[in-house]
Amino acid sequence: MVLQDLGRRINGALTDLTRAPTLDEKAFDGMLKQIANALAEADVNIKLVANLRKTIKTSVKFSELPPHANKKRIIQKAVFDALVDIVNPHQKEYQPKKGKSNIIMFVGLQGAGKTTTCTKLARWYQARGFRTALVCADTFRAGAFDQLKQNATKAKIPYYGSLTQTDPVVVARDGVEKFKKEKFEIIIVDTSGRHQQEEALFGEMVEIQRAVQPHQTVMVLDASIGQAAEAQSRAFKETADFGAIIITKTDGAAAGGGAISAVAATGTPIVFIGTGEHLLDLEKFNPEGFVSKLLGMGDMQGLVEHVQSLKLDQKETMKNLTEGKFSVRDLRDQLQNIMKMGPLSKMAGMIPGLSGVMGGMDDEDGAAKLKRMVFICDSMTVKELDSDGKIFVEQPTRMTRVARGSGTSVREVEELLTQQRMMAGMAKKMKGGLAGMQKAQQGMQGAGRGQQMAAMQKRLAAMGAGGGGGAGGGGGGGMPDLGSLMKMMGGGGGGGGGGGMPDLSGMDMGKMMQMMGGMGGMGGGGGGGGRR
Repeated sequence: MVLQDLGRRINGALTDLTRAPTLDEKAFDGMLKQIANALAEADVNIKLVANLRKTIKTSVKFSELPPHANKKRIIQKAVFDALVDIVNPHQKEYQPKKGKSNIIMFVGLQGAGKTTTCTKLARWYQARGFRTALVCADTFRAGAFDQLKQNATKAKIPYYGSLTQTDPVVVARDGVEKFKKEKFEIIIVDTSGRHQQEEALFGEMVEIQRAVQPHQTVMVLDASIGQAAEAQSRAFKETADFGAIIITKTDGAAAGGGAISAVAATGTPIVFIGTGEHLLDLEKFNPEGFVSKLLGMGDMQGLVEHVQSLKLDQKETMKNLTEGKFSVRDLRDQLQNIMKMGPLSKMAGMIPGLSGVMGGMDDEDGAAKLKRMVFICDSMTVKELDSDGKIFVEQPTRMTRVARGSGTSVREVEELLTQQRMMAGMAKKMKGGLAGMQKAQQGMQGAGRGQQMAAMQKRLAAMGAGGGGGAGGGGGGGMPDLGSLMKMMGGGGGGGGGGGMPDLSGMDMGKMMQMMGGMGGMGGGGGGGGRR
């Protein structure tokens, strides 16, 4: 993904600066030049790049910094804030209301991925408790209705369309009226793809808007369009006055940076970005989270939302953790949950430090390693699974039997048990900690977010005093280290782990992770601008 390459290059510039023999103004200017070149090559608008460079230089005022100031942290924060400002339109997005019909109309160029994105968004809202439905008003493209029908059926979402009615305005109006009567809360209308120059199609788009009266009009843009996105989006803005943007195909877009920055220049909020072809490959866009992930600092809020949408069963593991236990079975359950969470590359971007730990490992290799670890667990007896792992130390022949039964090596069995012991040790340190955190959360309901974060980090620091850094080498401490788990999977060592988590799912743990949001960026990848 080219946006990841951009993140690595910006990180590299920051790292070169901090490793320079003398951290002076000359080295600072060199870093700014590297960052500007990286952004320009990612097709970010030259004027925006020049403004960003000027903003960073003005906010840092290198010559005026006190002698003992933490120059590295000040510069990192300035870069972070400037990048956030590029993609932040400072406008609130539309918030659908429960119990009412919210109509969302999609517009955009041909081939941008509107139809697939409609289904992704419908599924996203469905996972959050909304009754969603799809209307195919694209009567221009052959096969559009069939595509939407297949996607909707796969996602188990009701849909409406017609193979005989050729007037898209009639199809849109009839579909919306049908689903409004049936009390659907999110009604998404897909329209024909069009070009800026096609006046007739633009007129049709306006007629559909008048017929269905959408609460939100969303423009879908292909990330590969680059700086041309600005001209196209302005043309659509003048005609359809859309209120939100979804950027698609960011997983392989050479000009992704240009699309995001150019669209942000129109002052319209980007609400989601498409990261792949799967129905789950749609991420809520949040400027701070996007830049944080770009710089390898993780996106805890995005991770929490993704985990909660999967609704994984974590009751037994949570119960064991509150009692200070972590069995081999708990480890297996966590491995299986990680596999359900989607491609490892996607997860690596959300978890602080993990993108560096993964190194060059692709999703296929990572998934294969995870499966081998699950096979090892599945070859154990009930007694072995429910144990704390000591039974294998006392009776080493068990390891040989498990290795033979799972088609793996004794070394792989030993590595898995080492990970389980490390997690069990951390669980003992955390005994009562989760309950304490939940109690603290209840006690802080009325407090501001800043106060919650401060209290939470203080509690986490106390719990993690003797924490284990593991493979990442920086270890945020206090919780079982996902970096070590990734190392076992073949990712190798890497960029300063931001600390792992005993659990990646479940509502209760989701709340805990949300409270931990302030940790992002302090340990991983590019260090921390700290604004999490």
